[in-house]
Amino acid sequence: MTPDVTSPNPKDSALRGSFGPQRLQQLFARYKILALLIAVAAIWLFFSFLTNGAFITPRNLSNLLRQMSITGMLACGMVFVIIAGEIDLSVGSLLGLLGGVAAILDVNRHWPIGVTVPVVMLLGVLVGLFNGWWSTYRRVPSFIVGLGGMLAYRGILLGVTGGSTIAPVSDNFVFLGQGYLPRVAGDLLAVVLFALLAVLTVRQRRNRQRYQLPVVPVWQDATKIVGAGVILLAFVATLDRYGGIPVPVLLLLALLGIFTWIATQTVFGRRIYAVGSNLEATRLSGVNTNRVKLVIFALMGLMCAFGGIVNTARLAAGSPSAGSMGELDAIAACFIGGTSMRGGSGTVYGALIGALVMASLDNGMSMLDVDAYWQMIVKGGILVLAVWIDVVSGSNRR
Repeated sequence: MTPDVTSPNPKDSALRGSFGPQRLQQLFARYKILALLIAVAAIWLFFSFLTNGAFITPRNLSNLLRQMSITGMLACGMVFVIIAGEIDLSVGSLLGLLGGVAAILDVNRHWPIGVTVPVVMLLGVLVGLFNGWWSTYRRVPSFIVGLGGMLAYRGILLGVTGGSTIAPVSDNFVFLGQGYLPRVAGDLLAVVLFALLAVLTVRQRRNRQRYQLPVVPVWQDATKIVGAGVILLAFVATLDRYGGIPVPVLLLLALLGIFTWIATQTVFGRRIYAVGSNLEATRLSGVNTNRVKLVIFALMGLMCAFGGIVNTARLAAGSPSAGSMGELDAIAACFIGGTSMRGGSGTVYGALIGALVMASLDNGMSMLDVDAYWQMIVKGGILVLAVWIDVVSGSNRR
């Protein structure tokens, strides 16, 4: 007897007609990024109201994005680490150490920036490989490796700097943290990004149609393209009113594109998710899981180098306290952005939106002169809330 495919499933009907906790969990899981963007908008409106509009001035938004870029760089690497089922608590101290080394090479050794930057980046990769080697081949839990590194790298930083600030760095170096992209170049970049998004969306749609996969309605793709165009226009127009697009933000956008491409378009990216979802099954399928994790930690070290260089350039000095608590901001950004604490799930752009949430809270509370202890309480509470949402969503899926 042929089943009646038009008969509604009672369970599905109940879900459609109900707006209880289970329905809200499903909606959040499906539209998590949209919910995060709405949260960012709500935070901005809240602080704008309390600061009489000062929060959303072009100058403050430019500074906000510049501050967020450092956490965002760490989050780009950390999201891969967490997806693979690991954790790295040393990234804040490593950022400070690499930034301090960059300052020493620039100020004390007078190395040209064309040599300093590659050397610091190579050092970051080597330290990342060292962390990964202990975690993968020596079987030391990554939590312990990161905890030891957090203490050791901070101690090395204090030793190499003598506990004092290294300043001032050269003007060419400062440009990496304080410079701006010319307005004409910024406008051209926005047009290129919009065209690229449109082409990729159309291409993805045609590929899905070619392989007879489900395709969303045309209006949804059109809405996505138009919405992205509006956001790009507002983004560039706002920053053009205060200098243009900051160089750190430009670097972060480039890293967003590269890491998103790695995660979604490469075999290595698929293996990262596979390792985090089921390590043993992935190993038995022939994947060298140790090598995958080793490369992930190397990328994390590279992102620490990027963050350390930009942080030193932004401050125009190497500080022995640089990167303090940076690992917590990066981890919180990933969890807020939807990366699962169980591994196997997460996105780079989600982690960057999480970094924007953290930076917005920092910036807004600082403008309101909120006491430091309250800032820590709020950020800690949001981190716990983000993990709780992940746990509840996971329980609902099971």
